[in-house]
Amino acid sequence: MIRALTGFATRNAWKVIALWAVVGIGLTFLSPMLFSRVVQSQTGDFLPRSYDSAAALRIAEDHFGLDPDATVVTVLVARTDGRALTDGDQQRIEAGAARLGERRVAMPRLPDEPSFLLPDHSQTPRVAPAMLAPDRSFELLSVAMTGDTGDQGVQKVYKAFRDSARAEFAGAGMRTGFTGGLADASDSADANRTAATVGGALLMGLIVLLNVLVFRSVLAALLPLLAVAIIGGAAGGAVAGMAALTGLKLAPSTQSLISVVLLGIGVDYLLFLLFRFREQLRARPDQPAREAAAEVAGRVGTAITSAALTIVAAFATLGVASFGQFRSLGPAVAVAVLVMLLGSLTLMPALLAACGRGMFWPSRALRRQPREGVAGRYGELVARRPVALLMTAVVLLGVLTAGVAGIRMNYGQSGGTSDTPAAATAAEIARALPAGVSDPTTVYLTAKDGGAVKVEQFDALARELGRVDGIGQVGRPALSPDGRAARIDLYPTADAQSKQARDLVAGPVRAAVAAHTPAGTSAHVGGTAAIFADISTAVDHDLALVFPVAAGLIALILLLLLRSLLAPLVLMLAVGAGFAATLGAATLVFQHLRNGPGVDFTLPLVLFLFVVALGTDYNILITDRIREEMHRPGPARAAVARAVRHTTPTIATAGLVLAGSFATLAATPGTEQTAFALTLGILLSAGVLSLALVPAVAALLGRALWWPLRTADAPRGNRSDAPHVPSAVRQHL
Repeated sequence: MIRALTGFATRNAWKVIALWAVVGIGLTFLSPMLFSRVVQSQTGDFLPRSYDSAAALRIAEDHFGLDPDATVVTVLVARTDGRALTDGDQQRIEAGAARLGERRVAMPRLPDEPSFLLPDHSQTPRVAPAMLAPDRSFELLSVAMTGDTGDQGVQKVYKAFRDSARAEFAGAGMRTGFTGGLADASDSADANRTAATVGGALLMGLIVLLNVLVFRSVLAALLPLLAVAIIGGAAGGAVAGMAALTGLKLAPSTQSLISVVLLGIGVDYLLFLLFRFREQLRARPDQPAREAAAEVAGRVGTAITSAALTIVAAFATLGVASFGQFRSLGPAVAVAVLVMLLGSLTLMPALLAACGRGMFWPSRALRRQPREGVAGRYGELVARRPVALLMTAVVLLGVLTAGVAGIRMNYGQSGGTSDTPAAATAAEIARALPAGVSDPTTVYLTAKDGGAVKVEQFDALARELGRVDGIGQVGRPALSPDGRAARIDLYPTADAQSKQARDLVAGPVRAAVAAHTPAGTSAHVGGTAAIFADISTAVDHDLALVFPVAAGLIALILLLLLRSLLAPLVLMLAVGAGFAATLGAATLVFQHLRNGPGVDFTLPLVLFLFVVALGTDYNILITDRIREEMHRPGPARAAVARAVRHTTPTIATAGLVLAGSFATLAATPGTEQTAFALTLGILLSAGVLSLALVPAVAALLGRALWWPLRTADAPRGNRSDAPHVPSAVRQHL
């Protein structure tokens, strides 16, 4: 199947290239529009309906008209001279709020920006007075807008409203400040835009530079980026189309995460092919390039397919997760990787066949056999000193793993940047009002029979909630427009995204609600703190379920690929050690050294899936080459030395490219931990596991690594094609 696919691609190279160009470029332009229709911005909507905060969210939508795509911006209005607001000032603020609430805010567009590709987020925000500071130093306005806070179009609308509000109140001698999720996301994006641009440019430069240094070729340096861009565009469109057809809702971060993953693995797979193609052309200089491309693509295609299916299988296990954000990420990544796999087996072999030896122009390296170099000497070292190398790798991984001690999960949203205008406004509000005033916890109440309720029957509950330690203020019960639900707003003294607020809601608040809810009614606690308290429960459940299922599927794929019981066990133990070491390092840096609240709650699962699945790619490549070399005559350690010599440049280059692509995530607000952990995890997987630990174990076990099958020596009747065995290794063995 694989050889038939790669053979077709190399025989019809230009047709395959043209088809991919049309599909890839077309879907690249359509992807923004498609993704805008399948993104779900409210984190609470990813919770199962059985959770308390999810039930509260449904009541808010059904009875209070809450838009599921709504986001609230809190506007602070104060006098520019710093004096307390007068009654006249309050009247001017309320009049200004009324005027702002009547204006439709148009989404700014560039003159040549195609309107049909980007959805129009123009809207008329709902603006209403919210609260006056006790010292009358400022008044707060609540502005309800709609759309994903991470969407650039929504952020443009917010900025247009912000400019209009500033102009509105500046004329009355007042200053304004803006905070809330959308304001924070917009300010953070502006603060990190330069870093993101520079990071992306550095990554592209890194890929080109590495390829130039390795291949000394123009095409070999640029084609990986071009091919991956085309396939990645098709993959993004396929993911959005799949989500639209199935009704799957994706998290806002899914698109950027998929782009980074595809860039990394796509360049990796093309590098696997390029290195082997160059090796084949050197070994058989008279072989037609098209024939060599077909042979190499068929041979390497097996390893690439196994590596890609490992990633697909790992992420497919997220289908059993209860948290919807995890459950939607699984099929999204799986579809994207399958498209990249298809491109790796068709477009990439077609490029090799079309370019032939010109792929490595102007380098003359094809005309001579390379010297053993650093990779050859390292291969000899692995064969001579496997015990020392193994112990060094184990000690390094063990030291990093020790950082896991005392690990805590942080369920807060750390997407904001602490020195943005939005953060400064939030800090100013918190100095005069409870920290949770701009993001209250809300108790929603309904009659069990679905009938009407009266606000008076919840006065006693409101008084009891006011006695809960940690609640700074309690709003009066408010009735829904249909009269069948009521709400009580609570303003905790702790920030809604903090651990203190989550513990407060999950413990004392819900206990008070359960004890004092009037008979015949039911109550549910909602809001950001309640949502993240429930997410922590859901994630704990998913981690215990997904880890063993994913490990089992990966082990099964390795078993089928390697046709051995011992080799898959070695690889699984290796990647498990790499995962533990990476998580320990992240805990050490972000929790212990930086004295943070803990590691991000999604990090263990994302790290497990990406580092184990992607890191297994390199283990598959080195192990597959070790098995191939062990089929040839000679001692097992010599085979390991040859395998290491041939694969070290490939794995080192591919690992640096993939690690570099993950490092660019650091420029995205809120992903610093993920960027650090994935970058380190890939470097450990490539440099420590695949190039040190696994080859060292293979050198120690020899052909017993393939137990219970026997990897026999090649027929000894004809040794003319036997590969050269380094003299130092031969003497040692």
